[in-house]
Amino acid sequence: MLKNQTGFPIYLCAKEITNLMRGLLAPYELTYTQFIIMMYLWEVGESNLKDAADSLLLDPSTLTPVLKKLEAKGYVTKQRSQGDERNLTIKLTERGSELREKLSGLPLEMKQKLGLDSEETKIIRSLMTKMLNNIKKEKYDV
Repeated sequence: MLKNQTGFPIYLCAKEITNLMRGLLAPYELTYTQFIIMMYLWEVGESNLKDAADSLLLDPSTLTPVLKKLEAKGYVTKQRSQGDERNLTIKLTERGSELREKLSGLPLEMKQKLGLDSEETKIIRSLMTKMLNNIKKEKYDV
């Protein structure tokens, strides 16, 4: 039965969380994927495409058009390495750095909407990471 399938409530939660984030990000004209990339860049400052794709578990071909849109919005710049044209460096612009402050309350707002306390959040993150590691047969720390 569908209600006994582990993946079904996970699928539904992922869909609903994405919908919640869509609403929260709409005033900033950002998608959830764009927001995740921005959060990554706020943490690391700059990155090459391959490292970003690996860290975010995204295929570089998925990341490239999203970065193009972020660049068009003035949040990031992309620059090819002079030594190796295949190496693309992604950097935050001043506008991209300023966006961090504007969105700083969003994680707390999302946490409140999910209605989980700190211990529940820790447990669910741990279980989801365990499942991801089991599925991918790799060690991820998300």
